[in-house]
Amino acid sequence: MDRSKLVAIVTGAFSLLLAIGYLVLVQLLDFRGDMLPAPLSTLFNLPF
Repeated sequence: MDRSKLVAIVTGAFSLLLAIGYLVLVQLLDFRGDMLPAPLSTLFNLPF
């Protein structure tokens, strides 16, 4: 196997690992539940 094929295989495997890791991360973040908006009291309580 020549060098260019080896580089292509390693790059493809790394790309697949990144893609799977990203999908797992998105699923974990989505599993946490609905996002709640910030309370309005903190938005209008500015120091200036």
